[in-house]
Amino acid sequence: MTVKFKYAILYVEDVEFTLEFYEKAFSLSRCLLHESGDYGELDTGVTILAFASRSLTEKLGKSPSNALPDAPTFEIAFETDDVAGALQKAIETAYVSDPNGFLIELCLPVFKT
Repeated sequence: MTVKFKYAILYVEDVEFTLEFYEKAFSLSRCLLHESGDYGELDTGVTILAFASRSLTEKLGKSPSNALPDAPTFEIAFETDDVAGALQKAIETAYVSDPNGFLIELCLPVFKT
């Protein structure tokens, strides 16, 4: 049996607004926004970054907590060969973290030795 990490789903208030943020701040492409507006995906390479609305998750009997920028429990890292340029583009959106409070890291490629 082969297992691979396919996607990460973050719980947010407004899926479309969150997709728009990542499209603008990081030039990511939208793969999907479900007609309900409760689920969306971004093309980030091999692994998909996805978002589900808190209301949908609550309908499934779960109670997702809000992200806290000053006490992060999750981090999203984007690899780039131009951290300064990517950071400048992200800063133009006026966010240190995403609109939901998720911590975002911009990093140089990490090479295996």
